[in-house]
Amino acid sequence: MSPTFRRFEHICLTGITILLSLDFVSCKGQDFGALQPTPNDLCKCLSLEPDVADYRHLAKHVPIPNIPAQEVTVEIILTWAQDPLIPPDAPRTGRELEVFHIANAFLQNASVNAVDCDVVMEISATADKSSPRMIVETPVDSEYCSARQNMQAQLKQHGFRLDSQHGGELPQALPVDVIGLAFEDFEHDRGPVATLWELHPAIVTLH
Repeated sequence: MSPTFRRFEHICLTGITILLSLDFVSCKGQDFGALQPTPNDLCKCLSLEPDVADYRHLAKHVPIPNIPAQEVTVEIILTWAQDPLIPPDAPRTGRELEVFHIANAFLQNASVNAVDCDVVMEISATADKSSPRMIVETPVDSEYCSARQNMQAQLKQHGFRLDSQHGGELPQALPVDVIGLAFEDFEHDRGPVATLWELHPAIVTLH
């Protein structure tokens, strides 16, 4: 067996293990909210899984670089080509090194992944609930504490509670502004989400 084949086999087995773990977490995610010691404080959320279980953890948990942002829309991101397989430890490359700004989008869903503590949001190009969506995520990292608190406070003004135990589909979509790094995630149960491409890390602000 050649070294190249062994490396490919290792990547595949590692990827399968992580995907199975993450699928299990996604099915059970709601059960873990009660394990958070301070579920209302988004800046004190504790990750309940090791970093190694998080797909492309090092690539996702980075600051948004201070470089000019490219203007883009949800519609354009939905047309970006997707890679069939990305190793679970792959670093950022190409488009993933670029910052993008979506000036006008609509927030349809917001929740806290109580296992890795990221704030996960679904946005669309229009307010229509049937519109195709993409994901944007604000990580638990300390530099995003104020962004998480701001989103929580803004949603509270609209009567929507966001914390480790509460979240989900918004009764009606809300207009938002988003800035963040492009990131290509892995395939999993996404419902109305129509692409693997995300903005992650990202900062979301209600208009």
